[in-house]
Amino acid sequence: MSEVIAGLEIPATAAVAEATRLIQETTSPLIYHHSRRVFFFSLIHAHKLGVKPDPELLYVAAMFHDTGLLTPFSDVEQRFEVDGADHARKFLLDRGFSAAAAETVWTAIALHTTPGIPDRMAPEIATTYLGVLTDVLGFGLDGLEHDQLGEILAVHPRGDFKNEFLRAYVDGLKNRPETTAGTVNSDVLEHFIPGFQRTTTVERMIGSPWPS
Repeated sequence: MSEVIAGLEIPATAAVAEATRLIQETTSPLIYHHSRRVFFFSLIHAHKLGVKPDPELLYVAAMFHDTGLLTPFSDVEQRFEVDGADHARKFLLDRGFSAAAAETVWTAIALHTTPGIPDRMAPEIATTYLGVLTDVLGFGLDGLEHDQLGEILAVHPRGDFKNEFLRAYVDGLKNRPETTAGTVNSDVLEHFIPGFQRTTTVERMIGSPWPS
């Protein structure tokens, strides 16, 4: 039987149940509640936009999108978004999902911090991005139905989300600051880590080996 919160249905599939259990066991209450809220906000954006993302893929994308902040990254140092995307793709392929489905979820997670691109892509990718924007930055918050929002927050409370999430953000990036170059993540480290200075595109161009 499907779980319904605030009139929004969570698919009753084996993959959804396994993803829920995995994220609860391997991350933190902060990331778990944030990820579930992202799914619900993504669904709301989908309804408003008149698009129909695959709810199972959307759920997996939402649940895995920040796992890269807490799971060990690979031998090849990479962006935390790519860590989460890689974990999600393997999760889906190991459970018999098509390569196309796995790549859709991979892209949704890999691009969820990249402004101006994911919202022009497939419904699963676009609405994951918009759901993240709503929970992290309050995008579209004033347009949400008050009662529906209240039901979501009653089940998945924010607590001191702003401060706690920023701490988790920094903790997930501070040992691999080079991976934040050219991304929105770099200004987070610059704000919180004394002495850290992000490398600008201008500096990279001027310092390139080209003579002119």
